[in-house]
Amino acid sequence: MPPEGPVTLSVHSMPMPLAPIASDAPRRARWQMWLVLLVCAAPVIASYFSFYVLDLRGSAYSELITPTRDLPADLPLRTLAGEPVRAESLKGQWLLTYVPDAGASCADACERMLFMQRQLRQMLGKDRDRLDKLVLLPDELVLTPAQLDALTQQGVPVTLLRAPAAALQAWLMPAPGHRMGEHLFLIDPLGRWMMRSPAQPDPARFKKDLERLMRANAGWDRPGR
Repeated sequence: MPPEGPVTLSVHSMPMPLAPIASDAPRRARWQMWLVLLVCAAPVIASYFSFYVLDLRGSAYSELITPTRDLPADLPLRTLAGEPVRAESLKGQWLLTYVPDAGASCADACERMLFMQRQLRQMLGKDRDRLDKLVLLPDELVLTPAQLDALTQQGVPVTLLRAPAAALQAWLMPAPGHRMGEHLFLIDPLGRWMMRSPAQPDPARFKKDLERLMRANAGWDRPGR
């Protein structure tokens, strides 16, 4: 037999690591989706924390509205100049809301409530920038120039909008036996009516409810709308 020649070795490419299992990508996408949903739901979670963990239902001076009532997307809001305003634009901030009684003018009781609205915001101190003043005027109501000046020139201007009285009453409601103009209404940043003051409220006691809610939601709520 002829002598064997030198042994030759054939070097093949090294095996590549297995590619990630195809199901990993959908799994990651699902986790990302849940994370986004959790972030978006933070205001809802915080609101329920306020209601139940802090037991506001049993200790609040005001009446908590359950279930909350969403801001109607088709609420026909207008500026005083008659320009339409989207209801969605009101979201993103706590709204201390006053709705005067439909009538010819804003009388003394109406002026007292507007003054209280201004004072309550100021009394919140460092949290006041998280609360906007909103006045929803029924179409039938007429404000004097002096009343308009008081609303728009003193302190932080109020958001002042008009709407038909029937449309407002389909969303916000007074307590049984009382009128709309006797209350202040609190709207949360998601546009939900969630609290109503007692009729002709005691400002000091109502302020405590507002402070409690501001503290409970301090972790996710930020000033500005």
